[in-house]
Amino acid sequence: MTDQPVLLVTGASSGIGAAVAELFGHQGYRVSLAARRLERLENIADRINADGGQALAIRADLSVYEDIKNMVSTTLANFHQVDVLVNNAGFGRLKWLEDLDPIRDIQAQLQINLLATILVTREILPHMLERRTGHIINMASLGGFVATPTYTIYSASKFGVRGFTEALRREVGIYGIHVSGIYPGSVKTEFKQHAGIQRKTGQTTPDSLQLEPAEVAQSVLKVVNHPRRAVILPWQMRFSVWMNIFFPGIVDRIIERRFTRLERDI
Repeated sequence: MTDQPVLLVTGASSGIGAAVAELFGHQGYRVSLAARRLERLENIADRINADGGQALAIRADLSVYEDIKNMVSTTLANFHQVDVLVNNAGFGRLKWLEDLDPIRDIQAQLQINLLATILVTREILPHMLERRTGHIINMASLGGFVATPTYTIYSASKFGVRGFTEALRREVGIYGIHVSGIYPGSVKTEFKQHAGIQRKTGQTTPDSLQLEPAEVAQSVLKVVNHPRRAVILPWQMRFSVWMNIFFPGIVDRIIERRFTRLERDI
């Protein structure tokens, strides 16, 4: 059926992106999956296709603008439309600022987490404006509301995504285009394997507050069916956001005493 809606999701080779692709595929969406690891994308696409869906795997390095343009043009050439864009690609390097490599850690995080989100959206936006419909969902992070030590660049990128999301929503809402931000806390993905986390205290998010990728994917589907401006996951983390807004001094002191001084040996 050519009238089936189309999802384009970046960072789709694992974690949240893969879960979103499979869930939407099962919901009858035609799915375009993009990431650098083509073999993984093809395995996910094969599962969706074997289950009766339609999926297209596209290798794309989002630090390369030509790859972004090719990803969008290939999706439109095959499916002729994009109804939902999920900007999910991203990574973190969680170290003290002075220990971050200027290129591999600082520049690369801003390039993928923020600039790629902007450029992918810009590339697909004329199509949505022409059709007067669409939904853009930016996968941010709780770090886009509450910035903590070792998250300097990661939070900078995610605060940027939040600002971009808010401004874009106010630009394109009059055209019938929805723009939403998803702000998850800790998710059981490959994120920690690549983040370079070195904690002397061993502090980590309690298991009860860690999310499965499938839970985040369900929230994305819910936002598509019932559009909202922002979703913080899990719901308990709204308290952290509220505290950070209204009592930042208290939050500063708690983090300093329970984390920064211990990790810095001061």
